[in-house]
Amino acid sequence: MSKGQILLVEDDDALRETLVEVLQDRGFAVESASRAAAALELLGARDFDVVLTDVRMPDGDGIALCERIASAFPSVLVIVMTGFGSVDTAVAAMRVGAYDFLSKPVRGEVVAVALEQAVEHRRVSDEVKRLRETGARSATSEAIVAESPAMQEVVALVRRVARTGTNVLITGESGTGKEVLARTMHDASGRKGPFVAINCAAMPEALLESELFGHARGAFTDAREARLGLFREAAGGTLLLDEIGDMPLGLQPKLLRVLQERTVRPVGAKAEVPVDVRIVAATNRDLEASVAAGLFREDLFFRLHVIHLEVPTLRARRADILPLAQRFCVEAAARMGKRVSGLTVEAAEKLLAYAWPGNVRELGNCIERAVAITAHDRIVVEDLADRVLRGGAPSIPPAVAPGGDLAPLDVVERRYVEHVLAMVDGNKSKAAKILGIERKTLYRKLEAWRLVPAAGSSADEGDDG
Repeated sequence: MSKGQILLVEDDDALRETLVEVLQDRGFAVESASRAAAALELLGARDFDVVLTDVRMPDGDGIALCERIASAFPSVLVIVMTGFGSVDTAVAAMRVGAYDFLSKPVRGEVVAVALEQAVEHRRVSDEVKRLRETGARSATSEAIVAESPAMQEVVALVRRVARTGTNVLITGESGTGKEVLARTMHDASGRKGPFVAINCAAMPEALLESELFGHARGAFTDAREARLGLFREAAGGTLLLDEIGDMPLGLQPKLLRVLQERTVRPVGAKAEVPVDVRIVAATNRDLEASVAAGLFREDLFFRLHVIHLEVPTLRARRADILPLAQRFCVEAAARMGKRVSGLTVEAAEKLLAYAWPGNVRELGNCIERAVAITAHDRIVVEDLADRVLRGGAPSIPPAVAPGGDLAPLDVVERRYVEHVLAMVDGNKSKAAKILGIERKTLYRKLEAWRLVPAAGSSADEGDDG
């Protein structure tokens, strides 16, 4: 898959051929023209992401071509390059709609980075426009956003197991939407009973037991009336045991018996009562590690772990960030009675650059805040929280060596740089921006650590893969 569709307009045959070869080597699909008229003809026949044009051509100039493109093909970005680089030329190009400006002589790496940024801007712009047009129709909190392959796999599994009635264990970081997934499974199950959820970490053991299994009248002080318990309240439906990894160890055998026998005995009662309920458990803990540590019963783990759904983090489902943001924006605007229809492209790019350690919950809170404070009809960059504006640099990995000793500074630096690169899928331009250093400085560090080929090798040092 190419990095983008590029139209190169350059009348110097040697330079044009060199740039075509360089850009193709870097993964772009490139068409070229030597005159403005030919360029406009190609634009009318094909869809390009970016036009890279010289400022002087035999039948016109790049500024005029830029103006024609902005008028006739407004979604296509233009980068103007010239050997007569001046402030006046740059200002003229920007005034008629140029996205960027490069001065000759141009280096392949510089051109490639500029094009990558332009293509990404074009794609974000197209996505923002599409979401604004469709957002109002799709802004229902019950539907799961799953445009990313990672989330599509999870949703496909949910659909396959929804009607089985089998116990399901949902795991994932806090804020990834485990309860939303459980509700979606219930809605698709065909079960007529209600969806009931309880946080197993939110109350002491005795109260949790009564909440789950119910109690008989007089079973304990203040038990003036009998209580059904959530297992029976959820009859014919689904019971979500959220934060199951934090359930008190003493209560786990009682839960196991309910799952095995499909009956409950209310606290203080003598007889067991049959229950028909689908059990979904959720946790952000590693239950297998809890089992190994003696904090969670192995037999209960296997009883719950019939079907396992791992919800990906938001940083692992980047294609869902903007659709989720659009949905949260429309919902928040409706609640607040504000006319906010979406985000600007610049704000969307900030969301995509952030690591979202708090996942979907953090994104929702961020958009709600932005809608509340914005004075515009769309969320702008200034409406976003400071942590998002800083680029969302992930927390620094522990500065501890494998043996437990403090690690040297260069080891900590390398570990942090590797961590940032991992968070941005290896994109060195974005990593350098987050780190606050020049891209060439980052390359020097990577070369020193032998994480990229040394300069002058045959490898493509401009590839952000």
